[in-house]
Amino acid sequence: MTLKCGLEVTEGIRRIRRSLDDDSVATLVHAFVASRVDYCGSLLIGAAPKKTTDKLQRVLNSAARIVSNTRKFDRELTHFRRSQLHWLDVVDRVRFRVCVQVFRCLHNMAPEYLSTYCQPVSCISGRCHLRSADHGHLDFPRVKLASYGRRSFAYAGPSNWNSLPAYLKDGLRR
Repeated sequence: MTLKCGLEVTEGIRRIRRSLDDDSVATLVHAFVASRVDYCGSLLIGAAPKKTTDKLQRVLNSAARIVSNTRKFDRELTHFRRSQLHWLDVVDRVRFRVCVQVFRCLHNMAPEYLSTYCQPVSCISGRCHLRSADHGHLDFPRVKLASYGRRSFAYAGPSNWNSLPAYLKDGLRR
């Protein structure tokens, strides 16, 4: 979803905002904006220029302003977006989606070609006695290209999973 398309959708919803109730506006924004931001969002994992994710963040902020019926420079938009709408920032949304995909790989709910990239260190011979094996870490390959190597699922998935707190990974394994 490009920035132009996202802003056009939010402007269209903003125009009809007065004739809709709050629940209808929230449904429209979720259907036409928030779900589109998530579409192929995992391609943005490790996006080097921050301006790439900032464009989508502006679209989400605009959509949250429509739902909350606030103006551009009103405060507390971030708090409203997190506490009322339960929306994460774009970078956090991308990390969440990648970690959900790793969870699916670990529980045999993902395609086999993705599951091969999510191998626990404890299952690799010669590494089962390492401290990382006790922590439930996943093995990830070394990367040769600094620009694109870290954006592949083989690297980004396990490294993001390993960055989760231990209590969260333990709670998800049960």
